[in-house]
Amino acid sequence: MEYTIKKIAELSGISTRTLRYYDEIDLLKPARINSSGYRIYGTKEIDKLQQILFYRSLDLKLEAIQKLLNTPDYDPKHALQDHYRQLLEKRQQIDHLILTVEKTLRYQKGEITMTDKEKFVGFKQEKLQENEQKYGKEIRKKYGEETVETSNQQWLNLSKEDFSGMETAEKELFEALKIVMATKEYQSKEAETVFLKHKEWLQYTSPVYSAEMHRGLGQMYIGDERFAAYYDERAGKSAAQTLNQIIQHYAK
Repeated sequence: MEYTIKKIAELSGISTRTLRYYDEIDLLKPARINSSGYRIYGTKEIDKLQQILFYRSLDLKLEAIQKLLNTPDYDPKHALQDHYRQLLEKRQQIDHLILTVEKTLRYQKGEITMTDKEKFVGFKQEKLQENEQKYGKEIRKKYGEETVETSNQQWLNLSKEDFSGMETAEKELFEALKIVMATKEYQSKEAETVFLKHKEWLQYTSPVYSAEMHRGLGQMYIGDERFAAYYDERAGKSAAQTLNQIIQHYAK
């Protein structure tokens, strides 16, 4: 069956303007242009649009989606299974948050008691699932299932004070990192602060610290665009590169 751009917009719930943009960036091309100049889409394009919208629902950027769909070994069936797994994880994440909200409401009504740890478990589960979706495959491949699971459990067991300390360490890391990026002084007091604060942040969730592991993590930051984007978005362009240079220098 074939559809005009207007019909496929009605069917999918996205605008014709978005579909035209997908065409312009070569993310989703129509099957053909008819004699009247209208874009015509077939079953193949419908299936591809569904894949695109699945990825968009998981907050992937268009550039990343395009890269995935254009890989030579891209398998739609495998991708669908992956989507299904990630959606189940997302549902679990929402369930944890709902449970936390329900318990908090009962706690505020005086119906139950609630520990400080219980007040934050839903948020920690949410963050854990988010990290799993983004980086799970890479870190499990590099460090192994047992290490990652132990680290995840340590994260879930963080106290309110630990969680606050972790956030403070990361904040101070970024403040010092911005100074190093401005001065280009990689052996300065600020550079050492970057390293120490990153090490402190890391030890909150890493069951066993080693300089080798720390250096490997630094290399991962620049080897994977998603890790690099996390630091670059918070401290500026090349922040991940600068952080890695500092880690490689001090982690001995």
